[in-house]
Amino acid sequence: MAQEAAARELTLAEEQAFQLSRCAIAIDQARENRVNDSSQMVTALNENLEVWVAIRTMAMQKNSGFSDEIKENLTKLSKFVAEKTFDSAEGLSDQTIDTLINVNLQISEGLLEGAGA
Repeated sequence: MAQEAAARELTLAEEQAFQLSRCAIAIDQARENRVNDSSQMVTALNENLEVWVAIRTMAMQKNSGFSDEIKENLTKLSKFVAEKTFDSAEGLSDQTIDTLINVNLQISEGLLEGAGA
């Protein structure tokens, strides 16, 4: 039975949820190390932006299964993440970093709930 679960491929929504969670962890770890290694934060934010671009692309597909409201919300969140990523050259506050992490975790949870429905 464990082999069946391991062999099962993730749906696109599950994969995006996993990537959002992974990025949230990477951003949190980068925050802890940013005094010693600022490049870690840049890498984490860039990877996060790539995931959000993929989510936006997925959501905008006609067969995405998302309602217009969800599509609009994901698009807005994607733009927010992009804006904050591009602002990162000026340095991000802990509050902004917390917001990025929480957005990722909440959307990850929502994607998993939607995939399970």
